[in-house]
Amino acid sequence: MASAAEQMASNMSWGAFGKATELRQRILFTIGLLIVYRIGTYIPVPGIDADSLRTFMDQAASGIAGVLGMFTGGALSRMGIFALGIMPYISASIIIQLLTAMVPYFEQLKKEGEPGRKKINQFTRYGTVVLATFQAYGLAVSLEAGDLVTDPGWFFRISCVVTLVGGTMFLMWLGEQITARGIGNGISLIIFVGIIAELPLAFAQFFSQGRSGALNSATIVGVLFMIGATLTFVVFMERALRKITIQYPRRQVGMKVYDGGSSHLPVKVNPAGVIPAIFASSLLLLPTTLATFSGNQTSPFMSTVLAYFGPGQPLYLVFFAAMIIFFTFFYTFNVAFKTEEVADNLKNQNGFVPGIRPGKKTAEYLDYVVTRLLVLGAGYLALVCLLPEMIRSNLQITAYFGGTSILIIVSVGMDTVQQIQSHLLAHQYEGLIEKSQLSGKGKGRRKKRSPVRR
Repeated sequence: MASAAEQMASNMSWGAFGKATELRQRILFTIGLLIVYRIGTYIPVPGIDADSLRTFMDQAASGIAGVLGMFTGGALSRMGIFALGIMPYISASIIIQLLTAMVPYFEQLKKEGEPGRKKINQFTRYGTVVLATFQAYGLAVSLEAGDLVTDPGWFFRISCVVTLVGGTMFLMWLGEQITARGIGNGISLIIFVGIIAELPLAFAQFFSQGRSGALNSATIVGVLFMIGATLTFVVFMERALRKITIQYPRRQVGMKVYDGGSSHLPVKVNPAGVIPAIFASSLLLLPTTLATFSGNQTSPFMSTVLAYFGPGQPLYLVFFAAMIIFFTFFYTFNVAFKTEEVADNLKNQNGFVPGIRPGKKTAEYLDYVVTRLLVLGAGYLALVCLLPEMIRSNLQITAYFGGTSILIIVSVGMDTVQQIQSHLLAHQYEGLIEKSQLSGKGKGRRKKRSPVRR
């Protein structure tokens, strides 16, 4: 039999959505900021030779430039003010989270609650500025070396660095505002919208390859089937859960005795979501970004890096898989599902796993269960990201058909829809409470009937 929450969720409709004023405002606020982001991807950096850049990007669209353009929503291919995208912020977040697990000072900040979290966020912002400055300067020098600049020199370098760093900081602010006042995770939504907005052009280029004879009909049908199969597999795995039974003892409140009940602690097969794939991609694409734009004047070292660590290369795939597995375990145990905190919360609520002692033993049991799940979850993430990537690289098709982009689209889309449903469910509960209070007040104000005269 369905629970009350499931019955309410099944009754959600457009009428219920129209009545949820706060949810509607949050969605409109999110859409407005994402439109601002998309407009910024078309505002070019001063001093770029547009014709040379367009020619270069057309030649490199199926390689590293296509992958970089995917994560920046096409801003890098147009050298817009958001050309660095949100990747410096993600890289800074990785570094700070690693420090919180290894450095005692950051570990203490993590335990201080809200004040510590604010300080960690501030360090992340400082790290974003430093990384974005280095990346922007390297990109400016690479653009000059590739003859993609109209007037090379220090004036161009300074203006390019200031523009790109300002664009990244503005994107970081947009993401934080969406997370706080909108719907969904702002950083993930920015990447999600960038991929979705470029998909029509990606499909047009893909089918044009078929019309020109570069791809035959069987290959086109096979790629479309691969995309559909990957989507189905990702949806299935993202909804997969391991339910751990939680028992609550009988308790007495005043003179009443309440029977103990049981519930489930749901643990996803992939608790880290799309974060490991984004982390791994951001770190692997960092060295190749600079090597891509420097053209024939690339140093021997950067040429070697581009040759061995470019998308589709064996070393790139090996390091990509290793980093996905590492970040899946690291992010799950340090951010997404902290077993010690979960065990402490269960102990404080008088809940326990049948046959397991509360406290340390429960934490060890949860570690055992989650570790076994993550072996499957990390393998699933690596498989989804690598297999389409190898097929895409061999066929020289757009990066938007890779496993990482499909994983981002499905994961972020499902998380956003789930948050919308949670807001609708909370709104329905508030409506039920208000109705019950109003009916109670109406009964209290009901006039007493006068006695009948005899």
